[in-house]
Amino acid sequence: MNMNAQAIAPQNKKAGYYILNTVRVLVGLLFIFSGLIKANDPSGLAYKMDEFFEVWKMQSFVAYSLYISIAMITFEILAGVAMIIGYAYRSVSFLILLLTIFFTFLTGYAVISGKIKECGCFGDCIPLKAHQSFIKDLVLLILVFLLFLGRNSIPELFKKMWGHVVIIATLIITLAIQFYTLRHLPFRDCLPYKPGVNIWNDMQVPPGSKPDVYATMLVYEKDGKRVEFTQEQFMQDSTLWNLKYIESKTTLIEKGNATPKIQDFAIRDFAGQDYTESLLKDPGYSYLLFVKDADKVKGKDMQDLQNLIRECYAKGIGFYILSANDEAATNRFKARYKLDADAYAIDGTVCKTAMRSNGGLMLIKNGTIIGKWSRYDYPKTAVNPKQ
Repeated sequence: MNMNAQAIAPQNKKAGYYILNTVRVLVGLLFIFSGLIKANDPSGLAYKMDEFFEVWKMQSFVAYSLYISIAMITFEILAGVAMIIGYAYRSVSFLILLLTIFFTFLTGYAVISGKIKECGCFGDCIPLKAHQSFIKDLVLLILVFLLFLGRNSIPELFKKMWGHVVIIATLIITLAIQFYTLRHLPFRDCLPYKPGVNIWNDMQVPPGSKPDVYATMLVYEKDGKRVEFTQEQFMQDSTLWNLKYIESKTTLIEKGNATPKIQDFAIRDFAGQDYTESLLKDPGYSYLLFVKDADKVKGKDMQDLQNLIRECYAKGIGFYILSANDEAATNRFKARYKLDADAYAIDGTVCKTAMRSNGGLMLIKNGTIIGKWSRYDYPKTAVNPKQ
């Protein structure tokens, strides 16, 4: 333990001192918790950052989203650990204050602009609406500002050398976790397409749910003024029919709960014919290879994939490529890796939501997800079709 901690801490510790250090530990744990949840899926944070870059017309930064995501996650966890152990606290408290101000700005912008619905503060495992994230960040900003003001009263838990060791170890562990999840798949799948989910069932409107209720107002000009009528009023009063039509306005008056858990999942051939229902209702097993960017799929383990496709055909198991690319790019991908499988088109957002790995594999049966593998973990043999 650092003997200087006794010099930093007051001899007669008052309640404020204990409150300050309790808040420090809780805020540090929050930073670590938030960082670890996002470290489970760094690509998810990168995709969320893409939304901000596109809204801000900064598409050139999209190419660096993943690197920025890794850096932000790493700093968030390091900041939490440094806060708890009191490591270089004067400098760290200032950096944490800047980071919290930045997060508050992002969530505040999301609320004010209305262009971004979720901010990804706790990843996809604990989804928060933009206004919820903003309120959370406002409270956190107040606490972090108080910690910054009281930075001279925070003791170091370890001597400087051991503090360096803890921070370096945290850095290595944090980067290792992110490298693993990027190379393979998240430890915990928090997305709608997790194993055990029946895609077709989750595409349906929940039974007993209420749809959104909208009201349409018809705007006409009467005696030089704009007057609004409901459709019922207009149809019942024939004297209104000769008025000059201006516009119609539709507004949501009651929010329902008829939104399916999975939306926009559609499988089509490149001519536009829909095969979604026939594939998801197939009673047998089917492997789906998700290709988000055909030109960036690496060739590792493609021999295993070629063998798997041949075995699937021999056993009567379906194997399909679902590509977010055009037909030409998809055919180049198939030819480059000698993949003899039918290819279909899928929306790019759905593709990266259903499978984080570019070239990842999913096994389904009668619409239910049985398993998922990254492009580095393809199964060596196909499932037994009689199971």
